[in-house]
Amino acid sequence: MTTQYETRPSAAAKPVRWAADAVATMREGARVRLDYSAQSLWRVDRMIDELRREDTPYAAVDAVLRGFGAYAGEVIVRQTGAEWWASGGDHWIRTPDGRLWDPIDEARRCFAGHGSLRLLCRDATVAGR
Repeated sequence: MTTQYETRPSAAAKPVRWAADAVATMREGARVRLDYSAQSLWRVDRMIDELRREDTPYAAVDAVLRGFGAYAGEVIVRQTGAEWWASGGDHWIRTPDGRLWDPIDEARRCFAGHGSLRLLCRDATVAGR
C-alpha cells in the first residue's frame, strides 16, 4: 500500500494560512512583529515559554501552537526552498536534502518544555543547504 502525499502548493495551503494568522494575531494582540526571519523565532520560543510558565491549559493554546509551528515551517521554507508535505491531516516540511521536519509538533514540544523552534530552524537550514 502506498501513501498519498500532497506537495506544495496544495499541502501548503493550511500551514501558510495558520502562519499568517499567527503573524496577524501577534501583531494585533501582543504588539509583536513576526517577519519570517530566523531571528523572530527567538520571540516565538519566548512566547511559548511564557504560556507554559503561566500554566495555560494545552486545550487553550493548541491552535496557537499550530500557528507558531506553521510559522516556523514557513521560515524554513523561505530560507531553504523546502516544501510543505501533508498526509492524513499531518503537515511537515521537506528540505531540499530530502529530510523531513515537523515544526508543528516541535511547537507542541516547546510548550512541554522539550523543544525549540529556533533550534529546529537552525538545524533545518544547515541541513537544507
